[in-house]
Amino acid sequence: MSSGDASAAAATALEVEELGYDTLWLPGGQGNNLAQVVNVVRATSRITVATGILPVDQVPAAEVAEVYAALAESHPGRFVPGLGGAHGAKPLATLNAYLDELDPVVPASARVLSALGPKMLELARDRAAGAYPFLVTPEYVASARALVGPHTRLAVLLTVVAEADSTRAREIVRGGSLQFLSGVPGYAANFRRMGFTESDVANLSDRLVDGVTVWGDLDTVIRRLSEYRAAGADQVVVGLDGLPREWWAVLAKELR
Repeated sequence: MSSGDASAAAATALEVEELGYDTLWLPGGQGNNLAQVVNVVRATSRITVATGILPVDQVPAAEVAEVYAALAESHPGRFVPGLGGAHGAKPLATLNAYLDELDPVVPASARVLSALGPKMLELARDRAAGAYPFLVTPEYVASARALVGPHTRLAVLLTVVAEADSTRAREIVRGGSLQFLSGVPGYAANFRRMGFTESDVANLSDRLVDGVTVWGDLDTVIRRLSEYRAAGADQVVVGLDGLPREWWAVLAKELR
């Protein structure tokens, strides 16, 4: 990122910290955002900075370990590596090997795994502090909680759209990540596990959109996010940069 981007990220992180949020999740996606993690941790004083997610097939474990070790010394407890993105024929084996490499430096209690299916949730339970699912229903969260037990944290990433008109809100959702991820085998399989039909997935039906995303006015959004908390999510993760600025403080207060 440019210095301007780094400065803007640091300023936003400070604002979010001052509003009372306890964790800032930095999108990882298809890139390596470790430099941004360091920038944000150093610019703030309290907030936990997590990656959601670092793709293990692109970011070497040695780099994650190096950054974690440096921040653990200078800013202990402030960086939580969120890991995932193991594609290919043997994703569980890939992740296990990656975690083996991290173990001497980054303990299981300090990392989170992206997880959807039962095997990945079990891996998160056994080899991490928490799981980080995306595009799921409250009912999924309840079943995931039953599978991982009471001690594994569930941080649920949610698409939130500040739009009360149902037609417009669904158009926005369909034009975003749901359209792409519905064609990814792991997500498509999880939609089916949650009870959505092949037609729901292929057509991004209203039922699917409404089931795995959150949209509406502020009161509606708070109520929907609270459903995920009540189902067993320790934390709901939302993209504040896509929401009205006046919502930020309210959500920080309501979702603690």
